[in-house]
Amino acid sequence: MVATTALAVGVSAFIAPWRVTTGLLLGGLLALFSHRWLKNSAAAAIRLSTSGGAPHFRLAQFILRYVVVAAVVFATYTLDLISLPAVLAGLSTFVVAMLVEALREFYFAIKQREEIS
Repeated sequence: MVATTALAVGVSAFIAPWRVTTGLLLGGLLALFSHRWLKNSAAAAIRLSTSGGAPHFRLAQFILRYVVVAAVVFATYTLDLISLPAVLAGLSTFVVAMLVEALREFYFAIKQREEIS
């Protein structure tokens, strides 16, 4: 996701208006933030479920993550600092990262299969 965001911001810095570039940067950073928060919240929820704790607080963190992302996007859009479609594209960097990872895994699966035969 970091590489996808860096590539998108690098390319848009030369060919797109500055609001698009800042939108891509903000969207990519929010995607990284959201992914990190989700990973930590999920791990904590799993630990609570195995220890028998009450998961109500951890479930609220899943919703709070979306509220924080929406508030940051709303504030920066209201201040006219970003392009909203660019932020949405930046938030979608995880999709590109997943596709790259899937292609990489597919390549290694084929390569290892040929070596076995």
